[in-house]
Parts: sequence; C-alpha cells; structure tokens
Amino acid sequence: MCLAVPGMVMEIEDRDGTRMATVDFGGVVKEVCLEYVPDLAVGEYAIVHVGFALQRLDEESARRTLALFEELGLLQEEFGDPWEEAAEQDGPQAEEARQ
Repeated sequence: MCLAVPGMVMEIEDRDGTRMATVDFGGVVKEVCLEYVPDLAVGEYAIVHVGFALQRLDEESARRTLALFEELGLLQEEFGDPWEEAAEQDGPQAEEARQ
C-alpha cells in the first residue's frame, strides 16, 4: 500500500533546477521533491506521496496522523527495510543462498 504521509521539512536545496528537501517522517528521513509546493519552508509539514510533497499541513494534524500511522503499524509497512521484507517473504532457504 502507498500512503500519503506527513513529514517535517528539515533542509531544502536546489538540485539541478529541482527544489528538493530532506523530510523527517517521525524518525524516518527521506528525500522529497518540492515542485508541487514550491513555497514550503524548513520547519513546515507537508503531505508526501511517492516522493513528492503534495500539500502543506499544520503541525498538530501532522503529529496526530504520524502517531496514528505508527500505532497501526503503517509506518513500518510504508518505510520498512525492503531487504528484510524480501528475506521474510522468501523464507530461510533464500536467506541461506544469499550468504
């Protein structure tokens, strides 16, 4: 499942003409494109989907949503370690073959 997750902008930079940000999603930090919300500033929150900030969000709503997602286990589902997930799906034989 792909969620639109709220995150706080920690840093903004221009990369080859594209406005990019480092965004904190309750402890998980990812790079995000700000082209759809070009006036977003450091310290503000945004709803992010598939690597794009889509909309500004107030801090209280962002924190409540992140807490709910964490409680439901959706943050792990959205941001979990892909190698760990693949190993779990493949079973012990696949893990042994990789070693």
